[in-house]
Amino acid sequence: MTVNPPLVFHPIYSQLPLPPRHRFPIEKYQGIRDQLEKLGVPDSQFVRPNPILPAQLNTHFCSSYVSSLLQGTLDPKAMRRIGFPWSEQLIKRSLTAVGGTCLTAQLAVKQGLALNLTGGYHHAFDNYGSGFCLFNDLYLAAHEMLAEPGVERVLIIDCDVHQGDGTAYLCRDNPAIATLSLHGEKNFPHRKQVSDMDFPLPKDTDDEQYLNTLDEALHLAFRHYAPDAVIYDAGVDIHQDDDLGLLAVTTKGVRARDDMVLAACRGKRLSTACVIGGGYQRDIDALVQVHMQLFLAAGLAI
Repeated sequence: MTVNPPLVFHPIYSQLPLPPRHRFPIEKYQGIRDQLEKLGVPDSQFVRPNPILPAQLNTHFCSSYVSSLLQGTLDPKAMRRIGFPWSEQLIKRSLTAVGGTCLTAQLAVKQGLALNLTGGYHHAFDNYGSGFCLFNDLYLAAHEMLAEPGVERVLIIDCDVHQGDGTAYLCRDNPAIATLSLHGEKNFPHRKQVSDMDFPLPKDTDDEQYLNTLDEALHLAFRHYAPDAVIYDAGVDIHQDDDLGLLAVTTKGVRARDDMVLAACRGKRLSTACVIGGGYQRDIDALVQVHMQLFLAAGLAI
């Protein structure tokens, strides 16, 4: 894997006005970018994505859902399920974020490792959005990888505390994409889908239990599916201080998790695209520090 992996970022990731006390920590993306700069990561290592085109969305998702969401005519109940008020800025931001994950996938295949400073919109289905997710970027990114020479199977490793139900559903009949999910058993979404491999975790799971389960899951997944490339959703809502997580994993445990996943991919020389996933502490500075464990694991520290 490359020593200086490309970091995909656009300022619009954090440029979305939200109602007061809205649950989504939109500021964290710029916070991660600022923290990486403080660590000495040069501007040249950051790559700015373009918005994904509607035609690309229509290839894989329901065109009526895509058009109604883009035009602002989606049913209000469906917007409430997504969790954001509709705005043109929401659409611009979402298209750019999804474009960022697709670019990350392309760069990972070319350079071995790439990281997006957003991404992980795994609750979006083909015809509706949910849980702050409009379009499923992980599913699209997997197809980007499969379009590259030498990539015949992609493994999506989803370690967000919430099961990637949309991803599991979208990939259910595609043998070229395998889905692995470690998630809180008693957490959103209440109706789980069936991933290729699901590892539900009980409330208050600690570092040792979490890491033992992950180690088993990775060994089984790599042996059974033999992927050529990996998409890793490094959600930090597994953290003990997360408002929505219900698990008891420490910051040290998050770092060990990210080290384990990246080391396993590195050991098998697998192209690896990373997204940061969920994390919902209201203390943005503290939340950024937990998300930073992924970037430290990727070697972005002096």
